[in-house]
Parts: sequence; C-alpha cells; structure tokens
Amino acid sequence: MKTNIITTLLLTGSFFIANAQAKHEDTEIYEPVPKVVTPGKQVGDAPSDAVVLFDKNNLDQWVMTNDRSMPAQWTVDGDLFTVKKGTGNIETKQSFTNYQLHVEWRIPSNITGSDQARGNSGVFLASLGKGDAGYELQVLDSYQNKTYVNGMAGSIYKQFIPLANAARKPGEWQCYDVVWIAPVFNEDGTVKSPAVATVFFNGVLVQNHIELKGPTLYIGQPSYTIKHGPAPIKLQAHGDKSEPISFRNIWVREL
Repeated sequence: MKTNIITTLLLTGSFFIANAQAKHEDTEIYEPVPKVVTPGKQVGDAPSDAVVLFDKNNLDQWVMTNDRSMPAQWTVDGDLFTVKKGTGNIETKQSFTNYQLHVEWRIPSNITGSDQARGNSGVFLASLGKGDAGYELQVLDSYQNKTYVNGMAGSIYKQFIPLANAARKPGEWQCYDVVWIAPVFNEDGTVKSPAVATVFFNGVLVQNHIELKGPTLYIGQPSYTIKHGPAPIKLQAHGDKSEPISFRNIWVREL
C-alpha cells in the first residue's frame, strides 16, 4: 500500500511539473488557415464553394446515363425537374471522388401504388456505368408505405437499414445531405478501403459513417468487383407505374 501511495505521489508530482513547464502556445496551431466559405443565406442553400448541379431552368449539368452524348431528357419546370417516364436514368457530366451532397426531392401528392412501386427512385452516389450500376441511396415514398426495410427511403439499397424513418407526407419536399468517401483500390484491384457514407434525411441522421459492402445489387450479395476512380452522381428513373417524382436544389462540395 505504501509503495502505491509513493508511486501515485511521484506521478502526480511529475504531472504538475510537466504542466507547469508547458505553455499555452504549445497547443495552438495557426497554419494552414482554413479557406473562407460563405454559407447559403438559408439552410439548404448552396455555399460559395459548391458546384451547383441544379438550381433552375435547365439540366445543363446532366446527361443520359445510357448515352452520355445525349443531354438529360427529364422535364424541367422552373426551379424543379421531374422524371420523364421511358427516358432512363440521368447522371452528372462531371465525376466526383469524395464530396458533400445536398439533394431535394418530392413524392407527388397524387401518388398511387404500394411497396416498391410507389414513388421509387434513387440517388446513386457513384455511377459505375449504364442502367443501375453503382451505389444507391434509395428514394421512395416511405410515409405509411410498408416495404422491406433495407429498401425504404434513407436506406443504402439492399445493404443498410436507415436508423429512422424521417419521411414527410407526399406533396412535401424532402432532402438528403450526404457525405461520401469513395472506395480506394490497390493496384491489383483489391479494396484498400471501402466506400463510406453518412446520410441525413430531412435533418435526421439515418446512416452513420457506414462502410458499404460494394455496389448495389438487386439480387445477391454486394462485393467490390469493379476497380474505379471518380464517378458521376446518378438519378434513377425506376420504371414503376406510379406517378413520377421531382427534384430541385442539388449541389455538391468536393472534399
């Protein structure tokens, strides 16, 4: 017992001596100075360093996924645009690696159907080619609409269930705020570090820094089979018979 007391006193004394010799300047860092970013006037507005992917009037930042030489064919109406049935998915002209994304979407108030055939769409955080190749953050009417929980709004489709159902009623605007860290591959194509996503759905955390198992698969278990670098962001035209959904106010900040 005496030895323990002596040891404690010695250690405590050393602590106070070390801290007495320390200066507050020792833990103050002055460089590098963070760049100045002017935030939007309101929550959800694009900050000064964002790439605005859609604000209003045109889809100049988007192309058709299955033929990237074609401009996006979805319907623009002022400050929003709507999926045009039968045209297919659209994706950004520009490719991104790590980023912060803001996207707003709306299920129409006259929505019909149920389960996965009710306002179905998706935000592919990295498009890996034609069709639905890539990593999908599900878009769906999840307001009083029962479906499998790893396929509801806020899910990383068929991989991760959202931590909460934050869906608003059809007819109201919803938003996703995403932090995406792209996967990194070794020279031989094996995964050095997996993709990581954090997602806020209408301001509610629904995916907390989760490590994706690979690109989205409708059938089977996902895995990393495609080595890739920067990729476009893709929006899905699902093809079900429910009324088409709309998007607005989309911007991205490269990290």
